[in-house]
Amino acid sequence: MRVIGGTAKGIKLNSVPGETTRPILDRVKVPLFDILSPEIENARFLDLFAGSGGVGIEALSRGARQVIFVEIARAAQETIASNLRKTKLESNATIFKGDAFAFIKRSKDSFDHIYIAPPQFKGLWIEAVRAIAERPSLVNQRGKIIAQIHPQEYEILSLATFSEIEKRRYGSTELVFYQKT
Repeated sequence: MRVIGGTAKGIKLNSVPGETTRPILDRVKVPLFDILSPEIENARFLDLFAGSGGVGIEALSRGARQVIFVEIARAAQETIASNLRKTKLESNATIFKGDAFAFIKRSKDSFDHIYIAPPQFKGLWIEAVRAIAERPSLVNQRGKIIAQIHPQEYEILSLATFSEIEKRRYGSTELVFYQKT
């Protein structure tokens, strides 16, 4: 796993020890940031269920103004901190050490992009998208929610304030994009 673009391009990132996280593969990260690249410069980015921090670090490397990493697992928090030091991107990063749903409930911030990559097959991505949809001020007017899921987990969500705008499949990973209606 490495940073694929921007100021930290080519730096190899550490993985979280064990098998509790699933790092994003380059074959998914490349097209994700191809889609987001026109909107990433100076953006505020939220990386929920951040794991090793690979997605948020990629956003920082490509010019995001700020990234908040939300992660409950201590080993993952330590890996994110280590990867931020390694890439020298820690000055624009904050690690929220706690539950993603608690963060969603309490946050007063507003983001340009919210990336959700929870443990698979537990319905957490649906719960997270719905929780964000109930707090639409978390997403700026033209911002996006992006859920990284296994294709078998996908279901159409009926949301009052957001609509699915795109869905892309890359092998056993699917990215589902939502935007305010």
